[in-house]
Amino acid sequence: MRIQRFFSRSFVHFAVITIAFLWTLPTVGVLVSSFRPENDVKTSGWWNALKHPFEESVWTFKNYSDVINANGIGEAFVNTLVVTIPATILPITVAAFAAYAFAWMKFPGRDWLFAMVIGLMVVPLQVALIPILRLYTQTGIAGTFLGLWLAHTGFGLPLAIYLLYNYISQLPADLIESAKIDGASDFTAFMKIVLPLSTPAIASFAIFQFLWIWNDLLVSLVFLGTNKVLTVKLSELTGSLGNKWHLLTAGAFVSMVVPLAVFFALQRYFVRGLLAGSVKG
Repeated sequence: MRIQRFFSRSFVHFAVITIAFLWTLPTVGVLVSSFRPENDVKTSGWWNALKHPFEESVWTFKNYSDVINANGIGEAFVNTLVVTIPATILPITVAAFAAYAFAWMKFPGRDWLFAMVIGLMVVPLQVALIPILRLYTQTGIAGTFLGLWLAHTGFGLPLAIYLLYNYISQLPADLIESAKIDGASDFTAFMKIVLPLSTPAIASFAIFQFLWIWNDLLVSLVFLGTNKVLTVKLSELTGSLGNKWHLLTAGAFVSMVVPLAVFFALQRYFVRGLLAGSVKG
C-alpha cells in the first residue's frame, strides 16, 4: 500500500509539474522575446538568448520604449479603463438582483426564464454581433461607449447569473426567513444579508469579466470603431503586414499590469468564488 501511494503521489506531482511547465513555457518565451532586439527576434528563436544571458547585445529595452511612447497609447489606455470598469460593474449589479430573484422569490415562469438565461451561455457571441450593430446604427449609439457597455453587459449576464445563483441559492434559508419575519422586504434582505455574504462569488466573476473585457479585441473593434482601446492600438503597432510583431511581446506585458493588479487584489476570494455552490453545508 505504501509503495502504491508513493507511486500515485509521484505520478500526480509529475503530472502537475509537467502541465505547469508546458503552460508557463510560452509566457517565458514571450517575456524573453520582449527584451530582444528586433533583428534577433526575426532571425532566431527566443531560447538562443539564454545561451549567452550576460551579454549586453542580447537584451534591449527598445521594444518597451517604442510601445510606451507610441502615439495614442495613453489615450487607448484610458479608453480601455473607461470601457472595462462600467462593463464589469453593470453585469454584476444586474446579475446579483436576478440571481436573488431566481433563488428566493416565487413568480410565474421562474424556472422557464432561468432555463432560457442559462441556455444563452451556449450561444456564440459572434452570432449576435451583426444584428446588434444594425440595431445600434438605427438607434444612434454605434461607436459609443454606451453601446459597448451594453454589449459586454449582455454577453456577460448569463454566466454571471449562473455563478451568483449557485452561491446565493446555497445560503441558509433561515437567514432569509428570519429577516422576512422581522419585517424586511426582499430588497432589504438582499442588501443587508445576501449581498455581503456573496462577496466571494461576486469577486470571482469580477475577475473573469474584467480580464475578458480588458483583453477583448473583436467586440471593441466592432462596436467602438475609431475610439481605440489598448488591444486595438497594440494590434496596429505591428504594421499592416505584421512585420513589427516583436512589439506585441512588449505590448503584451505592458497591458498585463492592470489585470495582474486586479487579480492579486481579489485572489483571496477567487477560489471560494469558484467553489461557490459546489458543496452543501
